[in-house]
Amino acid sequence: MKVLMMSNEYPPYTYGGAGVHVEYLSKELSRLMSVEVRCFGDQHLDNNGLRVRGLPVDASGWNCPESLRSVFGSIQRGLNFNAAGIDADVVHCHTWYTHLGGILAKLNYGIPLVVTTHSLEPLRPWKREQLGGGYEFSLWVERMALEMADAVIAVSYETKQDILQHFRVAEERIRIIHNGIDPSEYRNVTSTDALVRFGVDASKPYVLFVGRITRQKGIIYLVRAIEYMDDQYQVVLCAGAPDTPEIEREMQAAVAEVSFKRDNVIWIREMLDRKDIIEFYSHADVFCCPSIYEPFGIINLEAMACETPVVASAVGGIPEVVVDGETGFLVPLQRVQGPPYEPVSATKFARDLAEPINRLMADRAMRTRFGQAGRQRAEEIFSWTAIAERTKALYESVCGKRA
Repeated sequence: MKVLMMSNEYPPYTYGGAGVHVEYLSKELSRLMSVEVRCFGDQHLDNNGLRVRGLPVDASGWNCPESLRSVFGSIQRGLNFNAAGIDADVVHCHTWYTHLGGILAKLNYGIPLVVTTHSLEPLRPWKREQLGGGYEFSLWVERMALEMADAVIAVSYETKQDILQHFRVAEERIRIIHNGIDPSEYRNVTSTDALVRFGVDASKPYVLFVGRITRQKGIIYLVRAIEYMDDQYQVVLCAGAPDTPEIEREMQAAVAEVSFKRDNVIWIREMLDRKDIIEFYSHADVFCCPSIYEPFGIINLEAMACETPVVASAVGGIPEVVVDGETGFLVPLQRVQGPPYEPVSATKFARDLAEPINRLMADRAMRTRFGQAGRQRAEEIFSWTAIAERTKALYESVCGKRA
């Protein structure tokens, strides 16, 4: 069997959980079958059963609005992915950026289409800020792909319910396969080079955030929560790649305001490489994930694998990763029912985030206990080997039905 994966992200151009997922899943699947990844970029890799091919797009002559460049780029790549020729038995798409490519492969080459839902566009209305009218395209192409796919992978039970609510997809076509972790790579380390390089005092405790500056990740609410945190510990924000200039300005203003009151807030604006991130996870006393929408939340799993307790909002698939009172604390989030799905009370959510963080930061024994339990959970439940086996079985199922 051969699978063709289509992905927006693949190393070295990875900025989110979907890219991490595709990287590790493709490597693990290549032990079981032939895997080709076609992605956005200029990557080139041919390693035993895994072939990676990036397809760049020349946009130098484009005159469309800036917000539409990524949209038209995804359309062009979807065409290029297919025009290059396809000899796979099944096509597997990740994120809406590749859905048109998958649709074309299914219709033109007559092969089954599998779609993994790393997020759902109807639940991310703030993306209109970034994409303009392109958001309407992302809504349309995602709906087309999911509703015509031979199988849809939900990364959590909560995501499955979201799919059933927002799309016309028969329940028997949805398979729940969680994200995973490589515990041999994501583990507690003693080195502090990255901390020193970015001005973090490794001898003093700190709470950590890692993620993009986007509405979805709830970073602004965490910055607001700093006002209610004990000022004896550092707050480290590894937050870069803002979705829009507007949210970047909001972030700058919020950090400036809280930094006026305390001098131990450290904002690292660049996206760090994996080695540095593992170091930050390892030395953090608490990791915080304040997302207002999170189908899975692989960052929580990464922190747990590095033996760091987690405080996270109880949304989406996060409660399937973080066990409340065992590997961390879950913070209830009452959201507005329709777009833009923001907290009913931003102040209450900020206070609710700060309370368990303060509690953990004041109790070393609890932090140690939660960290050890998190590591054990990551090792026992979320291995890429098991995830690849389940994905292979799904491919065989859809190919068997076609036959």
